[in-house]
Amino acid sequence: MVVSMKEMLIKAKNNKYAVPQFNINNLEWTRFILEECQKNNSPVILGVSEGACKYMGGFKTIYDMTNDLMEYLNITVPVSLHLDHGSSFDACKEAIDVGFKSVMIDASRFEIDENIRITKDVVDYAKEHGVSVEAEIGHVGGQEDDNNSGILYAEVDECIRLVNETEIDFLAPALGSVHGPYKGEPKLNFERMKELSDKTNLPLVLHGGSGIYDEQLKMGISCGICKINFNTELQMAWNSALRSEINVNQAYDPRKVIKFGEKAMKECISTKIALLGSNNRA
Repeated sequence: MVVSMKEMLIKAKNNKYAVPQFNINNLEWTRFILEECQKNNSPVILGVSEGACKYMGGFKTIYDMTNDLMEYLNITVPVSLHLDHGSSFDACKEAIDVGFKSVMIDASRFEIDENIRITKDVVDYAKEHGVSVEAEIGHVGGQEDDNNSGILYAEVDECIRLVNETEIDFLAPALGSVHGPYKGEPKLNFERMKELSDKTNLPLVLHGGSGIYDEQLKMGISCGICKINFNTELQMAWNSALRSEINVNQAYDPRKVIKFGEKAMKECISTKIALLGSNNRA
């Protein structure tokens, strides 16, 4: 069964490593991620955006699919099924009601008072159901489902207000990362990252991990980052392998076509696990 990510991130914070979040888009991707994390004995967070949820048939379909796959594949590492960038209280409630053990409420598009109000409503409901909550402040740049925004760095005083007034479990402050491919160099504010870690004492989350240099990810972990989200790099690795293979292979069975990218995708997963130091941490 899927679990809350609270225990796994507290453990990561205490031991100076990070747990990867790999976003899922279909059954095959979920299986590839679970198998590779089991192989590496790594805890894992399966991120589900609202767009992916609609594509895959709703929260209950995803919840049942993940638990059934875990049983079928004999997955024993900790797995958290997490709503990524929940846009509203209703979206978070729907995920919680079907069994998700972790949700992110992203009210960062609102001013701080409204962000706090919406986030607190989600936290209050989640706590009644034993569910952990992540919240965002500032703007992570790039593309997420249908939303496209520039970077707005999180302010320390607003982060402290959000943490203290809502009692969230994890904080995702926008500190220079973006969703999707980077245009130019990633510019992460490590000084502010460390300050937020010290002043909030919460596990911090870094969105838009794809494309950030390895040295920067390691620096982020040393500054309090305990969860790093990856999606674009997995998509690009899978897509590149698929395009290469499909040019020489006449297969038309979708089961075979989708598997063309399995090896490349799993290699990317394994590389990220080793980089974050979550291998053999299950």
